[in-house]
Amino acid sequence: MLAADSSRLGDECRNIAEAGAHRVHWDVMDGVFVPNLTFGPDVVAACRPAVDLPFEAHLMVVKPDELAPLYIEAGCDTVLIHAETCPHLHRSLAAISEAGARCGVVINPHTPASSISEVVGMIDEVLVMTVNPGFGGQRYIASVESKIAAVRAMIDASGRDIDLEVDGGITAATAPAAVAAGANVLVAGSAVFGHREGPAIAIKELSANV
Repeated sequence: MLAADSSRLGDECRNIAEAGAHRVHWDVMDGVFVPNLTFGPDVVAACRPAVDLPFEAHLMVVKPDELAPLYIEAGCDTVLIHAETCPHLHRSLAAISEAGARCGVVINPHTPASSISEVVGMIDEVLVMTVNPGFGGQRYIASVESKIAAVRAMIDASGRDIDLEVDGGITAATAPAAVAAGANVLVAGSAVFGHREGPAIAIKELSANV
């Protein structure tokens, strides 16, 4: 939703639902962990009645333990937190699960896959950033594909049903390589909302390439 029209977020949620999106991804930024400020829980809650799609909150924040419950209360089905911001990652993820939401861990391009090896047994999702977080419209970092593959191997070895998501610079051109490396969930912002023919064509093109 970072690339959506902020003046009509409810309508934008409906637009992508009608276009075939499977979930609504909220990039939550605190102006500290990343430079920008974005969607507060009240904004997410206001959009929740607009669609039946699952909501997920990607918390790019320095205090995820304080904010996660607010986004769950706002209607988020999944909460994703950064390994880089959580000194007690196991406890932070457990708190999200105990609050009734799916829990996920995010790693930045420079963060090794091994940093999440001890929590694979308790998560529902891993998000591998394919750009440095904080801004939309960035260029996909292809070198991260080896890490996507490493995380996929870790997930497969666990025997658990865990989504492997990628976020950043995902387009019809970059998506196939990310999927080939092991991703099964794609986050696309600018490629969807900025497409000259609209979200429906953008999502169709993304789907055709994976």
